[in-house]
Amino acid sequence: MKKILYYGGQKSGKSLLAEKKTLNLATSTPYYIATYNNAYEDKEMQRRISKHQSQRQENFITIEEPLDLTKIITPNNTYLIDCISMWILNTLDKTEEELLSQLSTITQIESNIVFVLNDVTTGVIPMDRESRKFVDRTGIVGQYLSKISDEVYEAKFGIEIKIKE
Repeated sequence: MKKILYYGGQKSGKSLLAEKKTLNLATSTPYYIATYNNAYEDKEMQRRISKHQSQRQENFITIEEPLDLTKIITPNNTYLIDCISMWILNTLDKTEEELLSQLSTITQIESNIVFVLNDVTTGVIPMDRESRKFVDRTGIVGQYLSKISDEVYEAKFGIEIKIKE
C-alpha cells in the first residue's frame, strides 16, 4: 500500500494529477475525501468545488470530512484526500501534535492514500498571527507527509515532477 503526496501552488494541476494517480492505484472504486468546510458560505469556493466534482465525475465515492480523518480511513481501500490544506485550515484550533497524531494514525493503516497539499510556504512571512500559524502548519505537515510518503510529486502547470521515489 502506498502513501503519495502531491503539492503545488493554486491552479498548478495537483488535484487532477492526484486523481489520475489514485485511479491508477485503486483496485476498486476509490474514495475522495473532501475536506472543505462549507460553513464559510464562500460562493467562489463553491464554484471551485463544483469544478472538482464534475472533473472527477463518478470515478470516486465522495466522503465529506473537514476535521477527523481517522474516522473514515479503513484498511484495504484507496483514498484521495483533497485537500490537506483545507483540513489544516479547519483544524487551526487544534495543536500541532494533534494534527501530526491524526496523520500518523491514518498513515499506519494498510491503505493507499494520496494527499494533496497547497504550497504556501515559499512567500513572505504573513503579517497576522492566524495566517502565520496556517503557513507554519502547512510546512510542518508537508515535511511530515513527504517523510512518510513513498512518492512525492510537485505539480507545476499541470506537469508532475517526481521529487521522491
